Amino acid sequence: MIKKLSSSVAKRSPCPVATALDLVGDKWTLLIIRDIGFFARHRNKDFQQGVENIPSNILASRLKMLLENKLISRTPYQNNPLRYEYFLTVAGEGLLPVVKAMAKWGEVHVAGSRMPRRLQ
Repeated sequence: MIKKLSSSVAKRSPCPVATALDLVGDKWTLLIIRDIGFFARHRNKDFQQGVENIPSNILASRLKMLLENKLISRTPYQNNPLRYEYFLTVAGEGLLPVVKAMAKWGEVHVAGSRMPRRLQ
């Protein structure tokens, strides 16, 4: 049985599309999901080396939100200073087909975009 996310995620309405967009509809969150799931990026420096150049404050905010909503988990890989690696949970993995479908749509409908090998 799939465990549902908290009902506090629903901000605008009970519509599943609206609630999903409330959770992952900003311009950075699905890119973080993509990076973890398809490109095996797990550390802050990995995310910041991506071509999108996510600002560090936004990255920290999105990672915190993804953790709070149980879309990712974290494991320490260094103690001094404390640093974490991030991994998708089952709920986060459920977004990978959505990311792949968006990539396919973008490749077909947006001039200049191309499908990364790992998403094919």
